[in-house]
Formats: sequence, structure tokens, C-alpha cells
Amino acid sequence: MDRSCFSDQAADALFPEVPFADERNRYLHHCATLGARPEVLRVKRSELLWIARHLGPEAAAGVGMAELLPIAQARQNIHGAATAIRRVIDIGRPWLKFLGWWREPTVILLYQTQLDRYVAWMRDERGLTPSTVEQWGRRAGRFLLWCEQSNHQLKDLKAEDIDNYIATQGAGRWGRVSIAHVASALRGFLRYAAKETWCSARLAASISRPRLYQQESLPYAPDWSDVQKMLADVDTDRPRDIRDRAILLLLAVYGMRRGEVAALRLDQIDWAGRTLRLFRLKRREAQIYPLVPSVAEALARYVDTVRPPSSCREVFLRMQAPRRPLNVTSIYSIANRRFVALGIRAAHRGAHALRHACAVRLLAQGDRRPSWTPQHRGNKCLRQGEHGSSS
Repeated sequence: MDRSCFSDQAADALFPEVPFADERNRYLHHCATLGARPEVLRVKRSELLWIARHLGPEAAAGVGMAELLPIAQARQNIHGAATAIRRVIDIGRPWLKFLGWWREPTVILLYQTQLDRYVAWMRDERGLTPSTVEQWGRRAGRFLLWCEQSNHQLKDLKAEDIDNYIATQGAGRWGRVSIAHVASALRGFLRYAAKETWCSARLAASISRPRLYQQESLPYAPDWSDVQKMLADVDTDRPRDIRDRAILLLLAVYGMRRGEVAALRLDQIDWAGRTLRLFRLKRREAQIYPLVPSVAEALARYVDTVRPPSSCREVFLRMQAPRRPLNVTSIYSIANRRFVALGIRAAHRGAHALRHACAVRLLAQGDRRPSWTPQHRGNKCLRQGEHGSSS
């Protein structure tokens, strides 16, 4: 690659007073190795030159949004483009993070120490999955922030305070399922808090969550005919559609969670043995499933023709630089984008809705047993996907 795409040597010759030349060049070279196109690198080089001219010599001590935003606003005043502020921030913040100079805004809770200990206990002693630790920690953090803002002390909390929290925070926002999840998270935290003598031992027992009935949320799933429309919509030669089709098939045919799709690695696909080895988040163990021909074809097409060369072992990568693995939010967005584009009406329009569609289809075809062995469940679901996913 032409080093002029990411080198600031010419700019340094014209503007010798501009600092941080080495820091800019290192970052641009890093972007180039991640697959950034030459035209993108030129834009980054221009914006970094502007940012560097306005950073003070103490930038290495930390730069936050309070310092970066005025630099971006000054750029817009001169440049005149409405997108100038956003461009400076979008380019400047990753550069500063790369250097370790970015200073994130910190919100320290009054009960931050207690929250940190609770998160560590869930992770290290209970061995909960990272997703569960993050969700329960986030819900406990919101509750502790409410306690702080409403002047409630943990040691003085009463049952009516919990009711008040759910009533005021959930009004117009939380449905029965959400309230049930919040209640479970609060009960778990308050049990731990009681064990640590931070609050009354009777507080957790006073929390009653709404009763959720088995299969009550099944209508939230889209019809299988809508799933087929989504699969047909991505059956094109466009690189992004080739990738998205493989992702949607994994969600709809195997009933995978979005975190399982994002974490799927190349070595989990046994092409010769025609099997797929999945690490199910809830079971915390590997399960072997037959590799459905339609899914195998979609995966092979993506890996062979679209997936960029990368040292990452995850199957699904970003289409643009930096070529990082997709995260769970990206998997949700891929599914949601298809729901919206096709106008499919469903209560939930994301990756988990396709998992529900797989479950609904199993039930509709008569498999109502309360439990399945992993291999039987995989074979049956995949047989159905083999006939239903062709488009």
C-alpha cells in the first residue's frame, strides 16, 4: 500500500508546528492494517491534522468530550459542513483511545463498591455467563442509582420502597416480562446484600414477580412465511447480503442466540464431517449438530467469497474497516434491518424473534415434549430448517 495514504510526512513538512506526528502516523498505519481504504485514510489524516493542531501539550494526560467538542465546533465554523462536528468526533475519539489518551466520563455511585463486589461475586463465585453478569449488574446499578437520587439508604430499605421503584421507573416503559426480569434481578442482588448485612434479610423475600405462563410469548415470533421472505430478500450476490443470509439462517434454523452467532468461530465448523459445534450459553457446554446443506452452503459462500483475510477466528466480521468481529448489537441490527425493510409486523423485530420462530415452528409441527435430548432437538429442528429455509 502507498504509505502516502497514511503518512503525515508531507503534512509535517507544510505544518512543522503541528504536534503528535508520530502518534498520528502510528494510528493511520494501524487503520491501514485493519483494511481501511486509501480514501478513508486521507480523510482521517486531514481530520487528525486539525485535531492535533488544537490539542494542548498536556493531551497525553487525558482528553474528554469537553476538550474534543470545541475542536469539532471550530472545524465546522471553518469547514461549513453540517457533518464536520460528527466527523471530527468519530475520527478523533478512536485515535485518542488508540493512544490511551481518551478520558471516559465517570459516574461514581455512592454504592459503587457494593455493586463492584456483587458483580465480582456473580462472575467469580457463581460462575454466571458474562451476559447474565452484565444484565443483572446493570439492573442492580440502576436500582442503586435510584436509591442514591431518592435518598434511600440500603440499610433502611422497606418492601414499599421496592414497590415504589418499580412503579415509578417502569410506568409506561416496562411490560410484565420486563417487570419479571427486574424483580428477579433485584431479588438476586438483595439476597447478596442481606448476606453482606447491607440490608434486611427479609427484603428479598418480599419481592413478588409477575407470573409468566409457558408459551405466552410465542405469538411474538414472526410467521415462518415471513422468515422465508427475509431469507429470500438476502439471497443476492451483494457481499453484505451473502454474510447476512448466513447469519439469519443460523438464527432461524438452529435457534441460536445472537451472542452464540457473534462468538461462532471457524474451528467450530467441521466441513468434512458436516457438523456444527455450538457452545450454548445456558448449557455452558459444546453440542454437536448436523450441518444443514443450505446453511453449509451459505457459510461456505460467505467464508470463501466475502469474508476478508483476518487473524480473527470468529466467523462473522465487519464489512468495513476495522475488520473486527461482529458484536451482539450488530447481530440484532442485521435482523432488525430486514424486519423493517420488508414491513414485517411482529412484537419483537430482532435476532431473538427468529429464535422464537424456530421454536414456534417446532411446536406447530407437534413436538410438544417438555424436554429434548440435544441431538434429537438438533436433528428435528434442522430437518425442518432444511425444508423451510430454501428460498
